[in-house]
Amino acid sequence: MDLGLLLLRLVVGGLIFGHGAQKGFGLFGGMGPAGTAPIFESWGLRPGKPLVLIAATCELVGSTLLILGLGTPLGAAMAMGTLIVAASVNAGNGLWAVKGGYELPLLYAVTAGSFAFIGPGRYSIDHLIGLTDAYGVVSGAIAVAAAVVSAAAFVARARHTRTHAVAA
Repeated sequence: MDLGLLLLRLVVGGLIFGHGAQKGFGLFGGMGPAGTAPIFESWGLRPGKPLVLIAATCELVGSTLLILGLGTPLGAAMAMGTLIVAASVNAGNGLWAVKGGYELPLLYAVTAGSFAFIGPGRYSIDHLIGLTDAYGVVSGAIAVAAAVVSAAAFVARARHTRTHAVAA
């Protein structure tokens, strides 16, 4: 089980890291902050460039914590919150990615959030420093609540911004 958790942390964490690096630095075919900002603004996430940098930072830091298995519930909350916002912008397209839906960010968000409940496993810094025994239902619930509340605030702000932009 511990080897499976390590593999899952490396793959999911690595993919979320790559997603953040696309936004933050233009790596892996990404557009960087300047290229991503107009997309964020079209979603109502304004000002675009600072919010791109916040999203990229959350994805980069959160995924790094997941990969290392360090402060796992915090890393899970950071990644999950950002991905909930990402899922929200495609919610109108339905679930499936083939139709432009939110399938992939949902999968990443739920997988990241799951680590807040189950912990990172034995092959982690959290285990080395004795934190994994503290992880469970409470740490998972706190991480999920933090992710959902912060994401809801961003989504509500974006909807408000879009509504006022259309009305103006």
